Amino acid sequence: MNLLVFHLTLSHYLSLSPLPSPSLPPLSFALSLSLSLSLSLSLSLSLSLSLSLPLSLSLSLSLSLSLSHSLSLSLSLPLSLSLSLSLSLSLSLSLSLSVKLIHNVMLLMIFMDGVVYNSLIERNPALIRDRKHHLKTYRQCCSGKELVDWLLKLNEGGQSRSQAVGMWQVLVDEGILVHVKQELNYHDKDTQFYRFLESEFSQDPLRDSGRDSEDELQEGLSLLSQMGPDALLTMILRKHPSQRSAEDLEVIYEELLHVKAVAHLSTSVRKELAAVLVFETHGKAGTVLFSQGDKGNSWYIIWKGSVNVITHGKGLVAKLREGEDFGQLALLNDAPRAATIILREDNCHFLRVDKQDYIRILKDVEANTVRLEEHGHTVLVLEKSTTDSTDQGGAGGSSKYTVMSGTPEKILEHLLEKVKFVCSSTDSCVGDFLLTHKIFMASSQLCPALQHQYPLMFTLEKADYSLAARQKVVKLLGQWVLLYGRLLKDDPVALDFLEKEVAADSRLSTMPKDQLRERRRTRLSHHLKWNCLKGAIYGELSCLPLLIMSRVSVVFFTLVLYEISRPDNIPITLMLPVNTSVQEVLSAVVKPGADYVLVKMNSMGDRAQLKLDSSAVSVGLGLNERLFMCTSSQVERLEQQGPEQGTADALEQMCSKDVASQLTHYDWELFTAMHEVELIYYVFGRSKFPGATTANLQRFVRRFNEVQYWVATEVCLCQDLMKRAALLKKFVKIASVLKEQRNLNSFFAVMFGLSNSAVQRLYKTWERIPSKTKRIYCAYERLMDPSRNHRAYRLAVAKLSPPYIPFMPLLLKDMTFIHEGNKNYKDKLVNFEKMVSQTKLFVHHKCGSCTKLINFNVKALVSFASDIKCISIFCSG
Repeated sequence: MNLLVFHLTLSHYLSLSPLPSPSLPPLSFALSLSLSLSLSLSLSLSLSLSLSLPLSLSLSLSLSLSLSHSLSLSLSLPLSLSLSLSLSLSLSLSLSLSVKLIHNVMLLMIFMDGVVYNSLIERNPALIRDRKHHLKTYRQCCSGKELVDWLLKLNEGGQSRSQAVGMWQVLVDEGILVHVKQELNYHDKDTQFYRFLESEFSQDPLRDSGRDSEDELQEGLSLLSQMGPDALLTMILRKHPSQRSAEDLEVIYEELLHVKAVAHLSTSVRKELAAVLVFETHGKAGTVLFSQGDKGNSWYIIWKGSVNVITHGKGLVAKLREGEDFGQLALLNDAPRAATIILREDNCHFLRVDKQDYIRILKDVEANTVRLEEHGHTVLVLEKSTTDSTDQGGAGGSSKYTVMSGTPEKILEHLLEKVKFVCSSTDSCVGDFLLTHKIFMASSQLCPALQHQYPLMFTLEKADYSLAARQKVVKLLGQWVLLYGRLLKDDPVALDFLEKEVAADSRLSTMPKDQLRERRRTRLSHHLKWNCLKGAIYGELSCLPLLIMSRVSVVFFTLVLYEISRPDNIPITLMLPVNTSVQEVLSAVVKPGADYVLVKMNSMGDRAQLKLDSSAVSVGLGLNERLFMCTSSQVERLEQQGPEQGTADALEQMCSKDVASQLTHYDWELFTAMHEVELIYYVFGRSKFPGATTANLQRFVRRFNEVQYWVATEVCLCQDLMKRAALLKKFVKIASVLKEQRNLNSFFAVMFGLSNSAVQRLYKTWERIPSKTKRIYCAYERLMDPSRNHRAYRLAVAKLSPPYIPFMPLLLKDMTFIHEGNKNYKDKLVNFEKMVSQTKLFVHHKCGSCTKLINFNVKALVSFASDIKCISIFCSG
C-alpha cells in the first residue's frame, strides 16, 4: 500500500545566513534601589522612555532594549537602596523591550485576577465557612481534604491526590493560601484549615462569564499543575525523614536519578539516601556553611544555588553549583574539613546526609552484596534488590539478587541460569545484555562463550539437564536474532555461528508441541518477521522458543530521500538505502563512467568533493548544506540559492491538524527506523564499533533541527505584518496538535523555532496575536524550562503512556550523563548496572505497537499540493 508522506524540503530555507545582529558591544548598568516605578512608552519612529523613581516600593526588574543597527542597552535593577532617579532615553529605529518575570509573579497575576478563587466561590461556596476543632473556632476557612477533593472533582480524575496537594502547596508557598497556624506544609486532612487572602481577590463586574472564564480557569489550573510537582517535592523534603511515606520516598528517589552527585551510586544506595536526606536552607550570601578544620559531620548536595570552596593559602579553589556535592571526603576518612564553604548567593538549598546515616548505608550495601570468587579473584558481584527481580535480571520471586558487575563470561552464565521457559515471562535483563554486549564482549568472544554453554553431547544420566541447557542458549539466541534482525548480516562472526553451530541441531525439535504452539502465537506480526535470516540461519531453529521481550523491535528502515541539485539548482530526488555510497548515488543518476562528482556545499560557498567510497552522506549534511552533482570543471562555479519567499499563503490554507499529523507520521517512520543499538553506538563512540552505523539516529536528530529552522525561516520570510501574525498563530496551533499526538520531538522543534531570537524580536507581530494564543504559547514555553535538569519536561513525560516520540536531544543528553558519570569497569569487572541504566532510558519509548500511528487527512493535503513549491510530497511503497 502506497503511503503518502508529507516531507519538508527545508534545505532551501536553511541555506540562508543567520540574520545580522548589532555589532556594537552591549552597555550595562547595575543599580540597587528601593523604588516605585512608572513607565511611559511612545512607539513610532522614536521611543521615549521615562522612569520616575521615588522611594516607596521594593521590586526586581530586568529591561532589555535593543536596536537593529545602532545600539544595544540592558538595564538590571535589583533593589535594596533608597534613592530617587530620573532617566529619559530617546531612541530611533526599531526597539525591542522585554520584561522578564519569574513564575510566582505570573501566578500572582492569575490569582489577583481571582480566577480560581472566584470559581471556588461560585461553584461551592460552602467550602469556606466557620469550623470548630478542639473547642476552638476558626473563621471562614477551608479544610485541606475538602480543597483537594474539590480540585480532583474539577479535573475529573485527571490527577492523583498527591498532585492536587502539590498544586495547593504552590499557593501556600506564595502566601496566597495560609494555614490557620502558619504551618508551611499543606496537609490533606479534615482537621487542617486554610484561608485565602480574600483581600487579594475581587470579583470583577466586567468579567465575561461562560466559555472565556472556563478557559481562564483551565489555564490557571494548568499553571498550578506545572508548578505543583516542585512544590510537592520541596514539601516532602521539608518533612522529617521518619515522617516520609513510601510514596514520598519514591518521589525523592525519582528526583535523585537526575542529580549529578549521586549518578555513580547504585540503585539501592540511592533508595537508602531518599530515606535519610535532610532539607537545609540558608538565606544569605556570604554565610559560612563550615570552616576548614571543623569536624566532618555531614555530606551536602547542592539542590539550589552555588557555593565557593576556599582553602588556607590558596584562596578560592572552586565554585560548586546545583547538582554537585561537597563534604564527603571528611566522612570517608574521618578527618577534619579540608576547605571552607561559603554561599555565593541568597536562598541556597541543600540536601544533607548525616555521618551516622552515611556510614550505615555503606554497611548495609556491603551486607547485601554477594561476591563470587574463582581462583582467588572476584568474578561476579550480586546485590540484594527490593524491587521486582524480573526487571533486573533475577529469577522472578525466587531470587532477589541483581547483577551489579562481573566478568562477561560469568554475567552470561548467570543470565542463562535464570532463564525460564514460562511463556509470560520477559527476560529484559537478557535484552540489556544483548544490546550492550559489544561494549565489553565482542561477537568473537560471545559466540565461543555461548558454544561453551551449549552441550554438544548427550549422556543418559544428564539428558534432561543437557537439553534444558541447550534450550536456554537457543532462547537467548532467539532474542538476539529478534533484537538485531538484519543487523546480524553485517556481523560475520555471529552469522557463521548461527548457521554452522546451532541451526543444524535437530534434537531441539523434541520440545513439547504445546510449548512450540505457544511460541508461534507470541511471534511478531508480519512486518516484524526476520525473513532475511530465515533459511540459512534457522534450519531447526524454526522451532526456537522465541519469547517476545518487553520491547518491540522493528525492521531496519533503510530507504531515505536523497535530494541532489544540478549546477542550475534544479533538484533531483530519489530514494536510496541509507548507507548508499557516493559511487552508487552517481550510478543511480548518470551513466557509469561519466565525469561527474558529488559535491557538498554550504551557504557560505565552502565546497567539499566527496570520495566515491563515502557512505550515508545524506544524513551527514549540515542544515545549510546541499549536495550538488556536476562535472569537475563546474565545481568552482557552483552557487547555492536560498529561498526568496515563504509559503505562508499555502500554509494558512492547510488545516493545522493535517500539517501536524503529517509531521508526526514522518517522524514515526524515522523513529521506528532507528534501532536501539544506534544510541549505544552514538553515546559510547561509533569508532569503537567497527562497521557500526548511526545513520538513522543522525537522520532523526537532523529532523529536529530542520523543523526548528523551517519554522523560524518561514516567519522571517513573511513580509506582511498581519500574515506574519497569522503564521505565528498557525505554528502555535501546530505545536498544540503535536503535543496532543505525543510527538514531543517535533513539538519542541516548533517551539524552539518560535523561540529563535530572530522571531522573538518581532514584537509588533507578537502584539497582534490573540491573548488566548499567547497564554497557550507561554504554557508550552514553560515546558522548555531547562532548570532542574529539564524537570518540567520530565514531569510532562511521566504522565504519558507509550508509544510516544521523545525529545531526542534530551534523551541523548541523559545517556551521555550516565556514560560519563559511570565507568565501564569497576575493579576490572564489567559495570553491568550501568548497561542496564542506559537501556532503561530509551527502551520504554518504543513499547507498545509502533503501528498505532496518528490518522491523517490525505485529501486535505492533496488539494493544496500544487500550491506548495517548497514542500515535496512523495509516495513510498
